Amino acid sequence: MVKSMPDADDKITIESVTSPHHVQRVDRKKYTAMRHSLLGVLPAGAPGITIADAKAKLLQHLPEDLFPGGDKAGWWLKAVQLDLEAKRVIGRTADKPLRLFKHAD
Repeated sequence: MVKSMPDADDKITIESVTSPHHVQRVDRKKYTAMRHSLLGVLPAGAPGITIADAKAKLLQHLPEDLFPGGDKAGWWLKAVQLDLEAKRVIGRTADKPLRLFKHAD
């Protein structure tokens, strides 16, 4: 059986606010689904919501075929969070527990 190579369009390059010069290629469908779900639950502006609250809220919006039973949702949440912070789409508070929010347009 011959395995087909993944199409370049199947991957997306992401950044990290904590490692500015490091990029990573990840699955486009999973990234896009998590990004959409995360942005759908984050409030606009500070104080925002905790990461635990964001995860609890977004789990119900993730496609079951990509995240069966929420599998790997924590890793994807963190990857998308750091990428969106690097792109200045979302921000975080400085206090503990850390809270996330969407930047105003």
